[in-house]
Amino acid sequence: MPETKPLFLSLATGYRFATNIVLPCSAFKLLTPSLAGPILVLLCSASSSTYFQHPYLISPPDLKQDVETQLQTETQLQTEYYLEKEAKEEVKKWLQDVEKINAEIQKDDVLNRLHKASCFSRAHLGKLARKKIDVLDAILQRGSFADGLVVNKPATALPIPVDDLEGEVTVKEKILGYLKGNEVPMILVCGIGGVGKTTIMKHIHNELLLMESRFDKVIWVTVSYPCNVLRLQHEIAKGMKEYLRENEHQQRRASELMKMMGRVKYVLILDDVWQTFTLEDVGIPSPTLENGCKLVITSRKVDVCKSLGCEIVKVSPLSKEESLNLFLEKVGRDILQVPELEGFWKAMVEECAGLPLAIVVIAGSMKRVTDVHEWRHALNELRGRVRATAEGSEDEIFERLKFSYDRLQDSNIQNCFLSCSLYAEDYEISKYDLVEQWIDEELIEELGSRQAMLVKGRTILNSLENSCLLEKARIPGAVKMHDVVRDMALRIKSIGSQFMVKARMGLTEIPDEHEWTENLEKVSLMQNEISDIPLNMCPNCPILTTLMLQWNRTLSQIPDCFFANMQGLKCLNLSGTSIESLPHSTCNLENLTTLLLRGCRQLKHVPCLAKLKALKKLDMSEAGIVVVPEGIDMLVNLQYLDLRCPELVELPTQILGNLSHLQHLTVYLNSTTLKIKGEEVRGLKRLETFAAQLYDLQDLNNYVKSNHFKRLSKYQLVVGQVEDGVHPFINLSKGISLAECEIGGEDSVVLPDDVQELWIYRGRKFRSLSDIYSLQKTTELRRCCVAECEEIGCVVDMVTSSSSFINNLEWLFLYKLPNLSVVVNVEGVEATSPHIFSNLKFFVMQECSTMKRLFSFELLQGLQNLEVITVQDCQQMEEIIGWEAKEENHTVNATTTAAFILPKLRVLNLQNLLELERICPARGVMVCDSLQELQIQECPKLRRIPLVGNVPPSPPAALQTISIRPRNLWESLEWDDPKAKMSLNPL
Repeated sequence: MPETKPLFLSLATGYRFATNIVLPCSAFKLLTPSLAGPILVLLCSASSSTYFQHPYLISPPDLKQDVETQLQTETQLQTEYYLEKEAKEEVKKWLQDVEKINAEIQKDDVLNRLHKASCFSRAHLGKLARKKIDVLDAILQRGSFADGLVVNKPATALPIPVDDLEGEVTVKEKILGYLKGNEVPMILVCGIGGVGKTTIMKHIHNELLLMESRFDKVIWVTVSYPCNVLRLQHEIAKGMKEYLRENEHQQRRASELMKMMGRVKYVLILDDVWQTFTLEDVGIPSPTLENGCKLVITSRKVDVCKSLGCEIVKVSPLSKEESLNLFLEKVGRDILQVPELEGFWKAMVEECAGLPLAIVVIAGSMKRVTDVHEWRHALNELRGRVRATAEGSEDEIFERLKFSYDRLQDSNIQNCFLSCSLYAEDYEISKYDLVEQWIDEELIEELGSRQAMLVKGRTILNSLENSCLLEKARIPGAVKMHDVVRDMALRIKSIGSQFMVKARMGLTEIPDEHEWTENLEKVSLMQNEISDIPLNMCPNCPILTTLMLQWNRTLSQIPDCFFANMQGLKCLNLSGTSIESLPHSTCNLENLTTLLLRGCRQLKHVPCLAKLKALKKLDMSEAGIVVVPEGIDMLVNLQYLDLRCPELVELPTQILGNLSHLQHLTVYLNSTTLKIKGEEVRGLKRLETFAAQLYDLQDLNNYVKSNHFKRLSKYQLVVGQVEDGVHPFINLSKGISLAECEIGGEDSVVLPDDVQELWIYRGRKFRSLSDIYSLQKTTELRRCCVAECEEIGCVVDMVTSSSSFINNLEWLFLYKLPNLSVVVNVEGVEATSPHIFSNLKFFVMQECSTMKRLFSFELLQGLQNLEVITVQDCQQMEEIIGWEAKEENHTVNATTTAAFILPKLRVLNLQNLLELERICPARGVMVCDSLQELQIQECPKLRRIPLVGNVPPSPPAALQTISIRPRNLWESLEWDDPKAKMSLNPL
């Protein structure tokens, strides 16, 4: 049998083998009844042909191989921002555990022992197999990775977004002095809420990142209340770029963390600490003068770390001058143009008592207000609130912040703001998810279309950001609430109808029934470790509208009576739980408008949904169902349906015809069985978003010809099956993916004229993009990927088509094109446009084995917007930029220096190009003054790096990082000017 890579274990449980099993290897005899029941089938390596086959045994797919394939693809297909990807720590650990169990089972050699064993010994081997099955079960459970396999790969820790620091410079310098010096290993930064502790430490964190030679690791962890030791350990390990097993005992985790941190010189910043803890319990090695490590804690309470002996640094309110400057910065200095306002805004600053948070929030609420009467009214209202509170109490900051909340005036915006407090303290909320939640909770009024509601939601979100009630998060596209602002929001909801918010508090049990009061309006128990709910629990919450139980991963069942007295429930979120069936009582929630079951991989049974007439949104993406729940066709008000369920095999044709109100429809995009005919959705006149796999190319052509796509704001249409687990589209835009389709000619494929993304895999009879006749009519194409197409010889053929359709491209990815010889074919064309690819920003080429030259000088003239060039694993690549023969005669000679100008190039990445001799012709230079990152790895024949800035021979001024491997390549490089190498050595 041919040797192949080791395979993962195929597991079958709950099957009994009959006595007539056929084994492909004659060395094995019939299995005895002692192994009836769960059977472990070992496929330790393909070199061993001894594996069992049975006509009634269906083994699950090779999960390890699927994960590795998906991981490889996700790390190859970079994002539009070209952030390098790496496997998550939990994925790395999972793959290690799979390798380990494979090795253990190979070592146990159960199959050969079975062959030689007596009947009595086989019973023992059966128990051994059972134990291995339990281990495998645990590993398989961990192998879902609902949140993806990869993360952006940082070079080191990333700076934290933060506004300029106004005042407190003395405090900042004092703390930095302690961190730079050798006398103080631990520091407590304390002060009242909103005084600026976190802002100061964010600035210090970012400055520490620049002191690379002083500390190995700079780690920031927001602790919040309550202090969950397991989570704290995990976050510290994450900051160390390490991984701790989640199922290990706390003390063992502490020991592992202690070893990790003991190997480095670190600064650990623990922000917003509320409770006392010991370093030993967490696993933090004590910072000492000898090890040079540092610990900084910020807290409102001085006594949280008395036992640690920290140096205490108190943060005081801002001075009057500092307060005025901060207020003007946030409200806008244009108010200085209205002299009548001066007295009002200065008096308002006085009422803020030097608290930066109050100043920022109140100034935000007064932006663009120029009416004197409005300022007078606002000042009187603020004074009245502050005067009514006791000086020095927490009520002072509460009333100042509530002033800004009240100035929102619009009750819808106020309710949207209050809804943000349902998330855990310091939680970074995706802007998209937040707007979706507001729509789900009906905080945004019906506007006729979902797109209009999303726009309205973003407008509200902008309003809250401009009012400084929400702030930027570290994650792009996310916001967060300051913990003091969140306290204010929850305090507002403590009066009248209430919120119960216990998100991410480490709960293992659901709150007692007496806490579920009749006046509860919304409950958030998200991101806890609740494992079960008492069977007789039946909370009486008649006005409860929102219940958030998502990401309680251990929650496996909900008693049927639990929802019996929640008849007002509108929004129910059970995403990311381990429930296996949905309680029947859910189907009696006749006011329910939103049901979210995302990532419920264990969910197999959903009762009839026919009674949920009010349901508008049903999201079952990544759920484990195999059939569409009964009664979906009766949900006549359904507007949003997501059925991206990997195991779903059929969508009955009559369902879509009854859902005439659908605005959003997504179905599993990478299925061998679940496909939709384009004609089935043509009758959905309100559809705005559509993502599905169509039956075949003809079905796509017919759908496009119907012009139904023109009513869509977003679509993702797939024909054929791409690699398992790969979602082809970078974002939810207007995209077409074609796999194993016959492409080329006037009638082969009909594309929408507004397509923005085009992905082509393993295309047949496909020689260039110019073969796609309908592509010539597109006007908005932004991204294109061509992969594993054996016949393609050029990307664009100027002989057979114009270049108009590619001039809008911003992103081009070419992968495994064995016969690609040139990017643009101009052979026989007398004059070509100098602006081909004029908008291209990102160019990636991988495993194109016959390419020898990447760009000609002529093509380079159009690439003035190019920001990233990546070329990897191209076996015959000899030069990146070259001259055509006809160009050589009149442009370059032995004494001239040619300049190849790429003014916006930020990244040049060349890897595994064994024949690469030149980046550009001899005596030529690449002028790339924007270049930030240069990577050259395994290019053994390269001898010259001709990169200069706008003032040759100096290197690019923006250059930050150079990665040359192996090291001796750097030493052997030739330089036009010896000073250039000296200036680049530090990088």
